[in-house]
Amino acid sequence: MNYTLHQLQVFLKITQTKSITKAAEELHLTQPAISIQLRNFQDQFDIPLTEIVGRKLYVTEFGNEVATAAQKIIDEVNKINFRTSEFKGMVSGRLRISVVSTGKYVMPFYLAGFMNTNKGIELDMDVTNRAKVIQSLKENQVDFALVSVLPKDLKLEDIVLLENKLFLVANSNLDIDKKAKIETVFTQFPLIYREEGSATRISMENFLSNRGISASMKIQLTSNEAVKQALLAGLGISIMPLIGIKKELESGELKIIPIKGLPITTDWRLVWLKNKPLTPVAEAFLEFIQEKKEAIFESSFSWIHTIHPPDFH
Repeated sequence: MNYTLHQLQVFLKITQTKSITKAAEELHLTQPAISIQLRNFQDQFDIPLTEIVGRKLYVTEFGNEVATAAQKIIDEVNKINFRTSEFKGMVSGRLRISVVSTGKYVMPFYLAGFMNTNKGIELDMDVTNRAKVIQSLKENQVDFALVSVLPKDLKLEDIVLLENKLFLVANSNLDIDKKAKIETVFTQFPLIYREEGSATRISMENFLSNRGISASMKIQLTSNEAVKQALLAGLGISIMPLIGIKKELESGELKIIPIKGLPITTDWRLVWLKNKPLTPVAEAFLEFIQEKKEAIFESSFSWIHTIHPPDFH
């Protein structure tokens, strides 16, 4: 056998994305180039690595074993590259992070200083929904993930980065009686939901359930950004993380509706699998976070403590 490191990297990406097209996009290659690399890699094995059923790509049991071995080889190569750079006084390698969609307002601030100091690091950050973030952790595809609600079925290590506060929010022009009962507010205006399984939706549904409030779902959207745009258009009300609406609150486009029991407060946490052997780059990033997280919070997120709603209902 005479497969190359590049072929291992391509095959591993294919097994992770289950798609030639997505693998090409993430590796910044053309689909024909990915297909050629897969074919050349497959030619070195007598057992199929992948199968096409209909128009969908599946990885065979043997293919998954090869992918596991490929990951170990690539990790070892990264360690060698890291040690080489370390002797030169540099940190290099690949850092893999999966971030829930609202975390895009958080994670870049905790990465900037580390990436700017260590120019040799390649960042692979996937901003996606909570289900995919949890799946990437389960399958050990990432070094770290950023979540606001911890999954119950995984053993994780974590570091709290900052608070995640969720308020009831609406367009500033929406006429809401400040003396109205909570139940009236939630039934008078359409309630905008996130998709099933999102941490924001889980928090909102728990809040309503604990207070015996029945609010029919009128609109369901797949990101907090989409919810924000719906609020700006005046389509309804929603419980949203404060982290993503700072500018709109400051400009007066959105307003916080004061409701007893809000804000809901959770924490933004950097998490990783317990007992996971961290790569040298991941270890370096973890040390950076432990040392700098308070300073990053003070410089970029201290405003969170300055926003308070009017008097509660």
